[in-house]
Amino acid sequence: MATISKLSNSSPSASLPSSSKPRSSFYLKCSLGFPAKPGFNSKLVSSSCFSFTSNHLSKSPLVVRCSLVDGNGGSVKRTTLHDLYGKEGQSPWYDNLCRPVTDLLPLIENGVRGVTSNPAIFQKAISSSNAYNDQFRELVQSGKDIESAYWELVVKDIQDACKLFEPIYDQTDGGDGYVSVEVSPRLADDTEGTVEAAKYLHKVVDRPNVYIKIPATAPCIPSIKEVIAKGISVNVTLIFSLARYEAVIDAYLDGLEASGLSDLSRVTSVASFFVSRVDTLIDKMLEKIGTPEALDLRGKAAVAQAALAYQLYQKKFSGPRWEALVKKGAKKQRLLWASTSVKNPAYPDTLYVAPLIGPDTVSTMPDQALQAFIDHGTVSRTIDANVSEAEGIYSALEKLGVDWAYVGTQLEDEGVESFKKSFDSLLDTLQEKANSLKFVSL
Repeated sequence: MATISKLSNSSPSASLPSSSKPRSSFYLKCSLGFPAKPGFNSKLVSSSCFSFTSNHLSKSPLVVRCSLVDGNGGSVKRTTLHDLYGKEGQSPWYDNLCRPVTDLLPLIENGVRGVTSNPAIFQKAISSSNAYNDQFRELVQSGKDIESAYWELVVKDIQDACKLFEPIYDQTDGGDGYVSVEVSPRLADDTEGTVEAAKYLHKVVDRPNVYIKIPATAPCIPSIKEVIAKGISVNVTLIFSLARYEAVIDAYLDGLEASGLSDLSRVTSVASFFVSRVDTLIDKMLEKIGTPEALDLRGKAAVAQAALAYQLYQKKFSGPRWEALVKKGAKKQRLLWASTSVKNPAYPDTLYVAPLIGPDTVSTMPDQALQAFIDHGTVSRTIDANVSEAEGIYSALEKLGVDWAYVGTQLEDEGVESFKKSFDSLLDTLQEKANSLKFVSL
């Protein structure tokens, strides 16, 4: 298998078909409607990437509604996502990507301002769709090995998505409109390999609004500093603890200081702090403890820790050190709330979105969380509304025996392994596809 640092530097075609480019006058808006039984709040969603389930759906036929949307705003409906950014300064992003990427256009219209991807997302997109077949066939016929072909499929999607979000990037002077692509999960313990992979992806994608995702593993903290120092914008992913988050912030600051750049305004970053998975693990620990106090804390750990992360963010991006960087144009490394879908069906479906609203943050939402928040989300600043309560919950969990350091390490290990599994599974799927086409992988 090829490693990403050894792949060809030839860039896959970045241009969208003329019919796919966003136009200044009209968009074609297509919505999928699911007729529902009485009592179910049916919601139209505007992307074929959406895939959510409900026990209340009937067996009625799928309804497709299409309408032209005036590019000047004639029939554009303002959503809670617009308010989230306009009123509270939080950027709603979409945690998914698949072909055709033009399915993102209605989401952009509805207020989505960026996209995140990961190996699991691409595993699902590529293995369950025929939209990649033609490009894959051409790549394998040209002699590409399976992993090299995979990266070219991914890069094409990232480039095309970057093009769609470029207007937002330009309008905000590089403050928003980013699309994230992750280095190989096989490099999570490889400091230098991660740096080389980040440099490669930055070069081959060749878009100003691409974020290179690097995991916040201990070996990759130095990678983050070095990549930032080279002027490459980074989305630091798989952050599960306050201690590791502080190390990520320090790596960003160290990188900016080491860059030697006189203008730091084009080097930006987000720190992806994972939320729902924290409750998934800690709830199991609390149920094992079994006391009334422990059971009462279920579903509260993740939001509490996130609120404290925001306090740390405010502290670290202030003071003399930060002010010196601001004079060179530096931008804050925004906190990005990731893993925002609810895993426990007993919890409110906006649990990991609604309580984490605050300025200079990002919330990246998969299908269900995004649909739920558009439908019945409430926009108000909540991230620092109950800091003392968050501190109390965090301390109470410690007193019950919850080791936050263990939680962070365990979830990080699980996250890395999960992405490795998705990555390896997809390569196996592509190999099988190549074999079925009677191609031989080099």
